[in-house]
Amino acid sequence: MPRFEGDLRPLPGARYAILASRWNPRITEVLVDGARRALVDNGADAGLVDVIRVPGAWELPTAAAALAANGKYAALIALGCVVRGETRHYEHVADECARGLMRVSLDYRLPVANGVLAVEEHAHAEARAGGNHGNKGEEAALAAMEMAHLLHQLSESNA
Repeated sequence: MPRFEGDLRPLPGARYAILASRWNPRITEVLVDGARRALVDNGADAGLVDVIRVPGAWELPTAAAALAANGKYAALIALGCVVRGETRHYEHVADECARGLMRVSLDYRLPVANGVLAVEEHAHAEARAGGNHGNKGEEAALAAMEMAHLLHQLSESNA
């Protein structure tokens, strides 16, 4: 019985896109740095890692769909930070962003890692952007790289 499992190594010539919200830049910049570092530290060519900026988390799925449609990327890593406020706006943005990113992943059969933090307060985001909960940008990049490797194996094996 064959066994398939992704690996933390890039496919030859693989290009990766980090899509980052400009909202909450103190958090998102740390996530971007973690994602970029994780990709390069695991063998990705730094020249093949693109960073695309969007205004906020709401815009991430649209940018992800455009990038997925061009077929240049082995995986996409979406990063942002949505902090609960006094209204339900937080829920709309966080939920629809996640739903949109999943739709892009399924529609294009492309790994789209969701590294968008949806937190109650800024301290929770700081803990997940290089604090005591690690760097979720790094974790998203590693998941994206592993899934790209796995999907390549599956397509090559006709599984």
